[in-house]
Amino acid sequence: MTTEFDVPSLDDVADSVAAHRLSSVQLQLGSAVSSVPTEAALLEGLDALGEAITEDLARRCRTVFDARGIEIAAVDGTYNMAHPDARRRQRNLGHLITLINLAPTFGTRIVTLCTGSRDDIMWRPHPDNQSKAAWRDLLNELQAVASAAEAAGVLLAFEPEHNNVVNSARRARQLIDELGSPALKVLMDAANIFGTGELEQMRDHLREVFELVGTDIALAHAKDLDHDGDAGGRAAGQGCLDYELYLSLLQDHGFDGAVILHQLKELAPDRLDTAFTYVRDSAPAGYLR
Repeated sequence: MTTEFDVPSLDDVADSVAAHRLSSVQLQLGSAVSSVPTEAALLEGLDALGEAITEDLARRCRTVFDARGIEIAAVDGTYNMAHPDARRRQRNLGHLITLINLAPTFGTRIVTLCTGSRDDIMWRPHPDNQSKAAWRDLLNELQAVASAAEAAGVLLAFEPEHNNVVNSARRARQLIDELGSPALKVLMDAANIFGTGELEQMRDHLREVFELVGTDIALAHAKDLDHDGDAGGRAAGQGCLDYELYLSLLQDHGFDGAVILHQLKELAPDRLDTAFTYVRDSAPAGYLR
């Protein structure tokens, strides 16, 4: 994920990615828009970045990574799709449609999404996240963008995450089935889908998750967790996630896309390669290049 590198420019980000022998990135637009503070870009998503999404930006990003032989596997389109302020949702819906239409110019066919929270910050839990009203608002947002994604040949990859409206693989399956669009897919991050008490049955739980959504995965994340009931926040290899099983399940279900690492900032800059090596070494032979 491009925001993992604390460097001043997009060219520096691309150089850092190349130096670690990585072939793909998930582009966080905050890496390319210097006028928006990184923290605001991460917490607010398109709320902070929307006005900067232009064809010129898309072409520049593609040029920078193409020059180093790096694929933009996905571009981040997250905003709070369940925000209680309908006007804010509508404003960001317009930004998302612009991004979807520009995704091929960026050089990708995947736009990542967050299913949001009734909290003002999309990554924070809220007691109303499992309400019928929150589900309805999320569906309305996705219905409005699905046709744009289908027309552009773009996949919308949403992340089941413990603190969001879609907080489990079962809810993810329900969302895909109810929307009924071939554009809607899953961004799988196994460190985000353990509810309270489920970590004790890690292997069974992971297998159940993949039975539900394993054939609908468009992008995978690799980070770690050390407790359940929240989103994981550790670098890969620094927690207790069974990576051998996770990556084997990805392979078994036909996933051949990019595996994106994040939450690396707990590691010293000279130790980042330990996470990349850990993920590669945990994969079935020949699976990850």
